[in-house]
Parts: sequence; C-alpha cells; structure tokens
Amino acid sequence: MQKIRLDHELPDAIEKWGWKYHHIGIPTDRIIPGERYIPQFKIYVSGFETSPFGVEWMRFDADCSIDKLIQTVPHLAFVVADLDYELSVRGFRVITPPNLPSEGLRVAMIEHNGAPMELMEFEK
Repeated sequence: MQKIRLDHELPDAIEKWGWKYHHIGIPTDRIIPGERYIPQFKIYVSGFETSPFGVEWMRFDADCSIDKLIQTVPHLAFVVADLDYELSVRGFRVITPPNLPSEGLRVAMIEHNGAPMELMEFEK
C-alpha cells in the first residue's frame, strides 16, 4: 500500500533519496532577450542565471529532436549524487538517456506520472 504524504512532509525524492532541487524548466515559444542557444540540442534557454527560484525558460527549434513531453510540459530538475544508481534502482521510464550537456555535468530525463523530471550529476 502506498503511503499518503501529508501536507507538511517533503517528497521522498528530497526527504529519503537525498535529491536536491535545482530548477524548473518551462517551455515557451516566446523569444526572450538574453537567451542562450545550445546547438547540440537545438534549444534556447534563459532566466536561470538571474532567477532566485531557479526558473529557466526553454524555447525549441522546430526540428529539435528532444522528446515532445519535455517540449510541452514544465520539468523539475534535481541534483543527484549518482545518476547511474538512480536510473537503475528507481525504475523510472527514461525519456532522454544520460548525456553531457556541458563540461562537468551529466543529465538524464525521466517521466513520472506524465511529467518530465531532469536528474543532474555534477562532476565531483
């Protein structure tokens, strides 16, 4: 039987698994001044550097191959200590396999209850 979480309790990902919130990625079709282009993913990102809450806007090229779920539904991103471990023991559906978007960072995207989640592992 699944335990029902009470309002004052933190999600298991934070409380039990030790994940740390990093950002929320919100898809947009709006051009935002100062956005940065990531050519290998055909995506523009903006806002993260200045948001005290970790809000990142994402705009996708028409021919972007990133999963449509990520292009249409906001995602939460969490820092994890061991990306491979989390992917192997939690049983989540992987929608973007581990990759290296920038130096010192490995990420993967999973789907949980119809929502995309990003797992991030920074080089130690």
